[in-house]
Amino acid sequence: MTASTKTGAAKGTDTGTAAAPAPAAPVLDADALLDDQDIRIVVCCGSGGVGKTTTAAALGVRAAERGRKVVVLTIDPARRLAQSMGIDSLDNIPRQVPGIDGEGAGELHAMMLDMKRTFDEIVEAHADGERARAILENPFYQSLSAGFAGTQEYMAMEKLGQLRARNEWDLIIVDTPPSRSALDFLDAPKRLGSFLDGRFIKLLMAPAKMGGRAGMKFLNVGMSMMTGTLGKLLGGQFLRDVQTFVAAMDTMFGGFRTRADATYKLLQAPGTAFLVVATPERDALREAAYFVERLAAEEMPLAGLVLNRVHGSDAARLSAERALAAAENLDDIGIVDQAAGKAGLRDPADSAVASPEDLESPPSPARSAHTEAPEHAPEPEPEAEAVSVEQLTAGLLRLHAERMQVVAREQRTRDRFTALHPEVAVTEVAALPGDVHDLAGLRAIGDRLATGSAPAGAA
Repeated sequence: MTASTKTGAAKGTDTGTAAAPAPAAPVLDADALLDDQDIRIVVCCGSGGVGKTTTAAALGVRAAERGRKVVVLTIDPARRLAQSMGIDSLDNIPRQVPGIDGEGAGELHAMMLDMKRTFDEIVEAHADGERARAILENPFYQSLSAGFAGTQEYMAMEKLGQLRARNEWDLIIVDTPPSRSALDFLDAPKRLGSFLDGRFIKLLMAPAKMGGRAGMKFLNVGMSMMTGTLGKLLGGQFLRDVQTFVAAMDTMFGGFRTRADATYKLLQAPGTAFLVVATPERDALREAAYFVERLAAEEMPLAGLVLNRVHGSDAARLSAERALAAAENLDDIGIVDQAAGKAGLRDPADSAVASPEDLESPPSPARSAHTEAPEHAPEPEPEAEAVSVEQLTAGLLRLHAERMQVVAREQRTRDRFTALHPEVAVTEVAALPGDVHDLAGLRAIGDRLATGSAPAGAA
């Protein structure tokens, strides 16, 4: 496994003053990670909008074309993964992606988590036909399976456990849910366990466990209590649906916790690697730092940081300050447009009387005719709107200055992260000029992931 190598550099903080350059972070070798046969699960996590789905898909394409049999599990509701992989639609069943090329290439499969279908599959697998039907038709179950807080994250872990148990793929790449807090993926088993162990659930389960007259007596007392209080808020029918659901699920509750604990341990195992995905922006890297610290606290194996959409320039030696100064100098010397596209210098004192025509050679007869009878031959618009080479140069210099300011800001932001977490291996992915929408685009992202740096001049 490619793990982060500690550099021993001291941690630092951003004081807002000039500081020595941050020590270089170790480089994440993405290819070595994907080629490691001991790595069976790669989890891409990070805050929303940083490119987790694209990163997961690109890693899947690259790993498959390097010989591995891969399945990519995404929980992204935008379905961009299916489009970029050339699949009409993704669902709860892994589907093979066509077009994986190269000598010795493996296979790539992709799927999108169907939260409710995964929950239904669990019920069908762990309850007999009659009880499964009672659960699936229960109104409370239908509400729970469709949108209970944390259900999506829990079902993602359930599906991961199912895929790993099938042992059909030698690499599973997981795109974590787009939650408000992306580490809900790790918290889901605990939250579900807390729900199942809650007093309300225990109260509803108690009559079924006690049985006989004692159970009926308890049931009557319990329902009377709830009808008098919760019933007014939630409705008696809702409470009866909940109790029916709990009675039917009683034998399954232990299985939920057992499987959740098993999947959690799977995420802590040496065969799993977490990749934190971020962009070189302050908020995204602040979230990334939180991820790194939380993964360490949970003893989850961190492989490194993927820094997405990094900007560069082929002309990095020309600083933003020098570019702006050059643009201002071009403005200050008073460059004017010429009808023939050439530049001249204008004396500000003559600005009231001088014109571009005054600086040219005497007009031709055709030109005089145009001047005398403009209504018959109007002046062509392009000449009036011509832009001089110098003006164009000044504009390009300003664009370059803006780009270099972005590059400098991104570097400062990354340096702050590196100072706080010098042990985290990093790979940079240069920004592309457009969105990724096909397999070729995913290959391009994979190439950038493998280089470990942002090529100069990336758009």
